[in-house]
Amino acid sequence: MSTWLAVLAVGLLGSLAAALWRVWHGPGQADRMMAAQLVGTAGVGLLLILWAMGERAALDVALVLALLAALAAVGFVKASSVDGAGDPEEEAPDPSMIKGRRHDP
Repeated sequence: MSTWLAVLAVGLLGSLAAALWRVWHGPGQADRMMAAQLVGTAGVGLLLILWAMGERAALDVALVLALLAALAAVGFVKASSVDGAGDPEEEAPDPSMIKGRRHDP
């Protein structure tokens, strides 16, 4: 069992290294945020492997890391969107198309 967990840990460490490289060199903010999410996911996976090997506190740390990763994604979407409440890739709404204010030429 410990050999299988060690193989999984090495795979997760490789994924973690690739994600950290993408966070550092990512071409865009969205790419960096997705890589940061992968760092959180790989970190949770590694902590769960430690928990399976007998480290009792690793489960608590994994749960906190998962919560922080989810909150970081929500914060990224809020900070990146035009109005602070939506998709960062969404275009700004056209003021003339707002309900009740549409003016036809």
